[in-house]
Amino acid sequence: MITSDSISCEGFPCQDTRQASYSIPGIAVDASKVTIMLISEANPENLSDHYYSGPEALFARTTLLAFQDAGAEVKSIQDITDLGVYLTTAVKCGKTGYGIATASIEHCSHLLEKEIALFPNVKVFLLMGDVAIKAVNMMAKRNGEPRVIPAGSTYKIRDGVFTFRGARAFPSYVQAGPAFFVEKSKRKMISEDLKKALELVGNLTTKGTKEH
Repeated sequence: MITSDSISCEGFPCQDTRQASYSIPGIAVDASKVTIMLISEANPENLSDHYYSGPEALFARTTLLAFQDAGAEVKSIQDITDLGVYLTTAVKCGKTGYGIATASIEHCSHLLEKEIALFPNVKVFLLMGDVAIKAVNMMAKRNGEPRVIPAGSTYKIRDGVFTFRGARAFPSYVQAGPAFFVEKSKRKMISEDLKKALELVGNLTTKGTKEH
């Protein structure tokens, strides 16, 4: 299956996103083997930095470091996908500023919901940052489901047990892009969350979480 064959944006109504950075993952994936869906914020400004754009892509490099921090013995994005992990973004275009308007997140949450529906065996949703958390909460609300992640600072609530459509949902921080290198405390929490997710699905060969 190729995700981008099933999902596309029509009309590009969002006013605060970079349409030139629009992309939906176009890799071939066995949907039945995906047990973890990692959802980060938005596409990079340059698509050459997307998860699946090669080993030098910024999203690929920081995500690989995050999984290595968690103790996963991985050397490439393919190694991560072989662990049953699917990498995507909540917003399918790039940002034009620091934040993203609620209306843009809402619009793209419909695309994300269709994307999620392609993977019936997901056991864990890794919600990397406030935009991903907000998008999933929007999905739940419009479908009459309970709020997935409660309001509050991520570091205060991240140890709670949350579920979304029968799967565990972990609120965490953005691991894709330059912000990953800024705060060591957040990088440590990201590694802890990834480790918990991999252990939950039984796909972690680890030598222990790295310290920073």
